[in-house]
Amino acid sequence: MRLPVGRSSVRIRVVMLVFALLLGTAGVRAVQLQGLDSQAFAAEAAAKMQSKRALPATRGEILDRNGVVLASTEPAMLVSIDPDMVRTNGADKRYPMSKKKQEEAAAAPSAVADILVKHLGGRKEKYLELIDTPDSRYEIVARQVPAATFSAIEADMREGLGGEEGTRWYGVFGASDPIRVYPNRSVASNVVGFVNAEGEGAAGLEYAFNDQLTGTPGEQVYDASTYGRIPLGTNIMTPPVDGATYELTIDSDLQWMVEQALADGMRQANAQTGTAVVMNIHTGEVLALANGPSFDASNPGAADSEDLGNRAVTEAYEPGSVQKVLTMAALAEEGIATPDTQLVVPGSIASGGGIVRDSFAHGDLNLTARGIIAQSSNVGMIKLTRQLEKQKLTHYLASFGLGAKPGTGLPGESTGQIPTADMPDYTRDQVSFGQGLSVNAVQMAAAVAAVTNGGTYHQPKILKSAKASDGTPLELPEQESRRVISEESSDAVVEMMESVITLNDNRKIPGYRTAGKSGTAQRFDPNCMCYNGFTASFVNVAPAEDPQLLVYVVLDKPRNGNLGSRLALPVTNNILSLALPRYNVQPSTTEAPDLPTTFD
Repeated sequence: MRLPVGRSSVRIRVVMLVFALLLGTAGVRAVQLQGLDSQAFAAEAAAKMQSKRALPATRGEILDRNGVVLASTEPAMLVSIDPDMVRTNGADKRYPMSKKKQEEAAAAPSAVADILVKHLGGRKEKYLELIDTPDSRYEIVARQVPAATFSAIEADMREGLGGEEGTRWYGVFGASDPIRVYPNRSVASNVVGFVNAEGEGAAGLEYAFNDQLTGTPGEQVYDASTYGRIPLGTNIMTPPVDGATYELTIDSDLQWMVEQALADGMRQANAQTGTAVVMNIHTGEVLALANGPSFDASNPGAADSEDLGNRAVTEAYEPGSVQKVLTMAALAEEGIATPDTQLVVPGSIASGGGIVRDSFAHGDLNLTARGIIAQSSNVGMIKLTRQLEKQKLTHYLASFGLGAKPGTGLPGESTGQIPTADMPDYTRDQVSFGQGLSVNAVQMAAAVAAVTNGGTYHQPKILKSAKASDGTPLELPEQESRRVISEESSDAVVEMMESVITLNDNRKIPGYRTAGKSGTAQRFDPNCMCYNGFTASFVNVAPAEDPQLLVYVVLDKPRNGNLGSRLALPVTNNILSLALPRYNVQPSTTEAPDLPTTFD
């Protein structure tokens, strides 16, 4: 509709009405913004200006008993690029680029790629492809780059086209990306474990105590505009709380020696796998815990996945004749046997519809209990154990820590299995000499330690202490201890175990009296649900007159024989020869007594 030209007054009134409506609307909006909703809009504006930056906590260390670092965190950087910024060399695209700036932008991609190749390695083409990524402002170049390397990259970026003002290169950035380092690499790696690419514990104690080691990240909140941080704006910092530090009972030097001795023993036996435990029998402290094959904690990806765990606590097996130490301890405590108890041992004995024999053929033997242990007679152990009530046998096994997790704090602990008090008669027969039940290596070591230390079971211990980042001590789970047998029974069993060593001069360690027991057991294979191969083992304590240290070695599926006394005993002797003087255990001053193993 068109108004007639002559009616100017009407036109003026229409225009004034429109202006009035516009001004009224603006006024209402102003009242809303500045009066009614001022706080809400101010908060919204402030929130848009606020930036947050996470402040990562430093992962705690893992140390050995002497303060040697087994795992720590070192500064490193995540290197990234802004492809758009590299291609324009940081030019403000709101304004036309000068000829000089265009030349710099053209040269920047190649120059930046050369710098990355120089310090990070790799192919120049790879970096040029990242720089050419369309519509991207962020691309990751490399993770966990040492801080010194990133500083060198920054220096070369500043150098630019010869160091002239305004000619530096732009578009390469760094963010904190700490690297976990394991200075001793494979030493105690199955105990310590490792972290994954995200810095989270993936195995061992790194996994078990991941939350405590990780700590609590902090945060920085500040106001920023397009041109950077606002000097007088909000600036709130919540500092991170670094992770806790754990000190282990492990002696890293001894651990290395034990790992070498175990590896040598595995080669000699041509064994598939192996474990070795060194324990202070009076405290339950694990001084060394070796697995073979092992892995390099700095490069776990290079190892077979089955070698990344800790077989000493995860893998259950039938212990064989090492179990006779525990059975004899129960018999001694119940007054059924002393070292000089006499028994006529036939060549075989009926059990559960079958026949049990010893590892060597013989007719009737007149053996003392000492001789039954020395010659590792299955038949003799069965005859003695049949005098022990089944529920009492189960009670002693449980009191020695079998059938329950050891409680070391290591992940994946197996409980093993012990029979119930209503076990069949043939099961009691089997258990007496080490079949019909299962254990893990740490369990068995702690059980034999209890037999030989005077009769007190100490829960195996691998964590010595822990402290927060501010040095405050942290509480660890309390170690359980309990008396299982008397000192007299303990002394009696150690005396029997010493006869195992005195039976053959080749089993002795120069300067020290030792007491031990071999184990040779068929190995159950869950794949075929049958027995497949053997487990050869030996446990040794020294000095026999006052036991201090225990060494237990287990060799799985050896191919060069199967006897623990031939395959595992030399390994225990090698380890004790190193460990005893290291811990200032004085050599024996008396000879081992020549006590009877047979009778007329």
